Amino acid sequence: MTESVSLTAQGLHVRAGAFPAVQGVSVRFESGQFSAVIGPNGAGKSTLLRALTGLSTPHSGEVRFGNRPLTDWSRPERSRALAYLAQHEALPTETRVRDVVALGRGAGHWKWGLIPARPWTEQDEAAVHRALERTDTLKFAARRVAELSGGERQRVALARALAARPQFLLLDEPTNHLDLAYALEVIRYVRGEVAAGLGVVAVLHDLNLAARADFVALLCRGQVLAQGTPREVLTPPNLQAAYGIEVRLLEDQEQLIVVPVG
Repeated sequence: MTESVSLTAQGLHVRAGAFPAVQGVSVRFESGQFSAVIGPNGAGKSTLLRALTGLSTPHSGEVRFGNRPLTDWSRPERSRALAYLAQHEALPTETRVRDVVALGRGAGHWKWGLIPARPWTEQDEAAVHRALERTDTLKFAARRVAELSGGERQRVALARALAARPQFLLLDEPTNHLDLAYALEVIRYVRGEVAAGLGVVAVLHDLNLAARADFVALLCRGQVLAQGTPREVLTPPNLQAAYGIEVRLLEDQEQLIVVPVG
């Protein structure tokens, strides 16, 4: 994950049924960068994320990964390079944490009948161990998922995605339904991976978590209203235009804080 690479939408149009969910979106995400995608409900955030992974087919425009259109990448290539964590990630509750994380490698010898695509290797073992360590889930690797809290399950899902050793990690509302402590914890783990060269693109609802990103794309009605650093994007006029609310911006030790007014 040392070589810099970009994940780019160019003039992207994506429909959700007959509805134009994403309209003419052009935005570029970089590896080694924590990027946040924000906007009100129905702005097209999740649709954009799915298009960036190849899970949704654009009506027009394209997604490019590195110097190639995403459509030129085979499904195995995409799955190795781009890890996607859905909004409601289902985990097998009776399975032990270590085996769930190992699923991210696409190989193995699980007991529930999956046929391994290839033999398990030392590299697989090392990647799983690293993912468990990086998400602080190693300490309960032998426990069943059913025994975990919601925040712990989210970390396990994150570890499974990281076990693939992707170049980009795309997260759809990774802090949804988590209390503040767990949400900050997830962001801390993500930041650690970004420092190691991973590109992270996360759909976030919490603007104060988005303020911790390196790059922010603000969507409104399927289009990019603003993109750039948090200070460039999280301005009162932009947030008024997107959310219809008045905000004040505060600073605490150079950390931007968004406070709704009224």
